[in-house]
Amino acid sequence: MTSKVTYTGELRTRCVHLRSGNEIITDAPVDNNGLGKAFSPTDTVATALASCMLTMMGIKARDIEVNLKNSVAEVTKHMAADPRRISQIDIVLHLPAIITEKQKKILEHTARTCPVILSLHTDIKKEILFHWDL
Repeated sequence: MTSKVTYTGELRTRCVHLRSGNEIITDAPVDNNGLGKAFSPTDTVATALASCMLTMMGIKARDIEVNLKNSVAEVTKHMAADPRRISQIDIVLHLPAIITEKQKKILEHTARTCPVILSLHTDIKKEILFHWDL
């Protein structure tokens, strides 16, 4: 088992990563009857995409001797109705690394093929922008 999710009432869940004990709280968003005081479940999906991209890029960057420390991803999630679902995820990556064109291609390909992006439904539009400090 990976995690345990408990519904605590008032449209909130407490998610515990069993191996580490780390917790995430989720709330329903304001536009869906919630308080919006924490990540919504769909926020976590969009955020997981950016986290996965940066993690996989970090693994590959280490292999090709590039330092991506302090890289930042800005995430915007768009919702659609009927049925309610994530329709688009926009990610803008700010990468403070001076690298060659070959390294840039390798790292961008790594991001675009991370496990989360490959797990998301193909109907979800993914807009990914890379801003390198060249």
